[in-house]
Amino acid sequence: MKQSNSTFRAFRVEEKNGSYVGEVKEMQFGLLQEDEILVKVYYSSLNYKDALSASGNKGVTKKYPHTPGIDAVGVVEETTSEILKVGDKVIVTSYDLGMNTNGGFAEYIQVPSEWAVKLPEKLTMKEAMIYGTAGLTAGMSVLRLTELVKPEDGKIVVSGATGGVGAFLLSKLGYSVAAITGKETEQDYLINLGATEIILRSEIENFDKKPLLKPFFAGAVDTVGGIILENIIKSTGSMGVVTCCGNVASPKLDLTVFPFILRGVTLVGIDSQNYPMKYRTKVWEMLADEWKPNRLEDTCCEIRLEELQQKIELMLQGKIKGRTVLNLMR
Repeated sequence: MKQSNSTFRAFRVEEKNGSYVGEVKEMQFGLLQEDEILVKVYYSSLNYKDALSASGNKGVTKKYPHTPGIDAVGVVEETTSEILKVGDKVIVTSYDLGMNTNGGFAEYIQVPSEWAVKLPEKLTMKEAMIYGTAGLTAGMSVLRLTELVKPEDGKIVVSGATGGVGAFLLSKLGYSVAAITGKETEQDYLINLGATEIILRSEIENFDKKPLLKPFFAGAVDTVGGIILENIIKSTGSMGVVTCCGNVASPKLDLTVFPFILRGVTLVGIDSQNYPMKYRTKVWEMLADEWKPNRLEDTCCEIRLEELQQKIELMLQGKIKGRTVLNLMR
């Protein structure tokens, strides 16, 4: 075990006078439990769920002080597991990491070994965190979508496009992609990601209220839910597939069954938090190889621990595009 008098740096969020404040602090190592690993973190990434945790959202994190960070990649330094050995490079995402278990905004994490995926040989640590949970979730969505919808079937629409890699992956696989965004200034950025068409969020939010709309899409990757998902489903053509992985707009849907029983539309839920390990491993391998975009690092901004609080505030204001990767090496 690490020496009892040794410490590591972590971004700790504490409640002070009714407000939640994040600061870089020195932390003590804990005792490793059965089937746990201690990982020296090289990179993490900033996600919207991290920003919620850092702002005191009790729906994400129940107890404070707390270290957010739902993504981490690094090297196993200590282990009580028979699955992983010291020196293994691993990715840890999802499960309870960064929610109620101290997360990746720290130089070390201590987690169950079953949460870790070995880093694919063709993927660097930084690339793994450029993907992060957002990329893994997009990969899960693309995997399910491509089982039933082919490029020749028509256009795929992607919502929340400025924050994810869904458009990137689908374009790489030969699909025509329409990207939905609320940021009019980001059209060139989305085109560079591979989108062939831009749809403003206000436009799709104001579609007709009819239970079925003209079929525009062969499929969709939705990350926001609410009225955008409603109108995507109503605008999806015969035998189309819509994947759903988020509810930042709303968890509620106001729909009839008509898209499902008159057009045969399939709505596929994506549970990235507890996705089965064999499929999780498969998606990471594909992201590392045939799915890897040519300009993956173009979507990334790299920061240090001391810059996190500012980036969190910008994310909560909707002023961040692409991926923010946290470099924890020193």
